[in-house]
Amino acid sequence: MLKRKIDAPLRIPVFLVAAADAVFWVTVLTIAVFARHAFVWDRVNIASLLVLGLVAAVTHLSVGYASGMYLGRFRFASFEETGAFVGVVAVTTGVLVVVNLAAAQPNLVPSSAVFAAAAYQVVLGLGLRYTLRLLRQVRRLSHHPREHRGLIFGAGDAGSQVARVLMEAPGSDVQPVAVLDDDITKDRLEVQGLRVVGTRASIAEAARRFRADMLIVAIPSASPSDVNEVAEIAQKAGLLVRILPPVADVLTEGNVRVGDIRDFALADFLGRPEVETDVESIAGYLTGKRVLVTGAGGSIGSVLTRMIAKYEPSELMMLDRDETALHSLQLELEGRALLDSPNLVLADIRDLDALRRVFSERRPDVVFHAAALKHLTMLERFPVEAVKTNVFGTRNVLQAALEAGVDRVVNVSTDKAADPTSMLGASKRLAEMVTASYAARNAKVFMSVRFGNVLGSRGSVIPTLRKQIEEGGPLTITHPEVTRYFMTIEEAAQLVIQAGSIGSDGEVLVLDMGTPVRIVDLARQLALEMRPGVEIPMEFTGLRPGEKLHEVLSAPAEEPLRRPHPLITSYPVEPMGSDEIAVLSGISDPDLMRELTWKLVTGAAFEAPVPATVEI
Repeated sequence: MLKRKIDAPLRIPVFLVAAADAVFWVTVLTIAVFARHAFVWDRVNIASLLVLGLVAAVTHLSVGYASGMYLGRFRFASFEETGAFVGVVAVTTGVLVVVNLAAAQPNLVPSSAVFAAAAYQVVLGLGLRYTLRLLRQVRRLSHHPREHRGLIFGAGDAGSQVARVLMEAPGSDVQPVAVLDDDITKDRLEVQGLRVVGTRASIAEAARRFRADMLIVAIPSASPSDVNEVAEIAQKAGLLVRILPPVADVLTEGNVRVGDIRDFALADFLGRPEVETDVESIAGYLTGKRVLVTGAGGSIGSVLTRMIAKYEPSELMMLDRDETALHSLQLELEGRALLDSPNLVLADIRDLDALRRVFSERRPDVVFHAAALKHLTMLERFPVEAVKTNVFGTRNVLQAALEAGVDRVVNVSTDKAADPTSMLGASKRLAEMVTASYAARNAKVFMSVRFGNVLGSRGSVIPTLRKQIEEGGPLTITHPEVTRYFMTIEEAAQLVIQAGSIGSDGEVLVLDMGTPVRIVDLARQLALEMRPGVEIPMEFTGLRPGEKLHEVLSAPAEEPLRRPHPLITSYPVEPMGSDEIAVLSGISDPDLMRELTWKLVTGAAFEAPVPATVEI
């Protein structure tokens, strides 16, 4: 009970502050009047003084309540309350001057005493507020144990609010000890009682000097590259790093909360702001519609499914061949996992007959085709499987959609389909071309969307690096200069949904993903974030067959058609019909499959035996 009482914040009832302000007016008027008469008591009209003191108290309280100053409109002892208090004193002073001059001669008190009293009132009132706020901070700091000692990078408004919140909030586990800022004009400035002790170059020194173990980056307007650079310096110094996200509303007075200060997220490794594709304004085409997602249990498919569910489709069908993935998806969406929901469809896109039954019975209006095999190295070893799923599986989805009269099909592709060098890229390129072929055969919208590596997706580089870092390394990287385009799963899902609205027949939409990221830099940042101050060794294994040193989003021969969105470019796709890809049917020899696939992708002429009756 005693501990709870000690840890409780110092609460100042508003009526006590209001009463103090009223008493102050009587006090300062008395002092000012007596001072004006050289402290000769007989020359003071006590009755007149008391009358004017009563007028001052009543006026001040009335104006204060009317302005909201005593109604909790302003944060206690904030800049806004200071301005409001000075304004109330000014109005009260004006009323006193009028009352004093209106009195019969002589005046109630000397006019100069009224102005002197107003100055005293400002000093006493603001002094009281500052003292009470200081006591509250001292009480909080004295009795609330903290796990971390933190430096704050950023001496602006956001940094000031972060310092205050960390000092005062009961949920804070950080004791702020000093502030840093790259603006040298802020050197030696004090922020919430904390001294600015240097720039980013001083982080390591400040950490030793103040025994800090954490750095909070509190500059919401900073570019991702700046944030990453500051974070890397701090992590090399052995500091944990937390950031205040670049959100405009955290700059609103009193709006920063402890929960706003977060650890590094995957999106922070992009080196660019996350892309907002304005899905909310165009996703109405899903409301009230029957929507089917293939590969719904996968990394992208599951996030895509969750996003689509927000737009209230009349039916959301989740198709996957992995029953465990469907189990997890239902548990996440519905809070149960009995696998008895008609929304869950267990089927393989390689099975055309099964897809025909599903499409004819459920009659989807919109289809998002996210099912695919995606691991480059594995598909280099098993090219037949790449073609069976990524080419013929896509053709089966398109054929079933065509027969069922589906209005819109969005085929999810990859940047590896642009100028492909691997079986993954070649098979996805053929999938784009088959999609364009089906688009030409009907009046519906069949199109593709292409994006880069997805941060955090299952089997991607981030989970692999995390596991290696946890085990102390080494970090296995193919080449010191290898780069990749990255996006978050949320960005990928947004792009797919937006594409379904703005895409046109047969084209492929490509998201502007900024500058490619070096895998070495990504690995280094992740290691510093997970194990600051610990050197994790790297091992370069060499590029694997089919891998590019640098990915591209479009091939040199691809000319952009249009920009339906400031961040999205449309490219044409050369159609390739079922008759042309039929040459791949029934082939089980990996080398032959690889050879014929490349000839199809490059448009080279060839002759090969084609089993006309075999369908995959």
